[in-house]
Amino acid sequence: MSLAEGGCLCGEVRYAVQAAPVRVTFCHCKFCQKATGSAYLVEPIFEAACFATIRGSAKVYKHKSEGSGKKVYIHFCATCGTKLYLTFERFADAVGVYGGTFDDPDWFDRTGETAKHIFLETAQRGTIIPPGINCYLAHATTNDGTAVNPQVYDKPRMF
Repeated sequence: MSLAEGGCLCGEVRYAVQAAPVRVTFCHCKFCQKATGSAYLVEPIFEAACFATIRGSAKVYKHKSEGSGKKVYIHFCATCGTKLYLTFERFADAVGVYGGTFDDPDWFDRTGETAKHIFLETAQRGTIIPPGINCYLAHATTNDGTAVNPQVYDKPRMF
């Protein structure tokens, strides 16, 4: 039984998740801005074992990350072009979903305990970051896996 489902605009490709996301990443990098056509990507991250395609099959575009040099796999519908989810060479056990593709894109929590904003150094002008959320100017970990200390704002901050 699935906890939540989503899919593409035309309905040809559908997916389901069986657990809440392990975290939610708000990514402000140039790649995510270009991939979404917006200011940032809302990306709930799931354990790969909790994610499944339930109808159709997505095409895959392979992209080399400028930051890590590792491949990012963008899964999309070949018919309508909707980007659905990401898999990663760097994080093989994770699936990052394009949050707006859920049937109910507001079903998962976005709290200080579960969410983070990354790549704020390239956030679009006027982006407002809420207080109490872990924030990073670049990625939350270095290429060798070392955790970066977050900045947490005590009031909203505009970039």
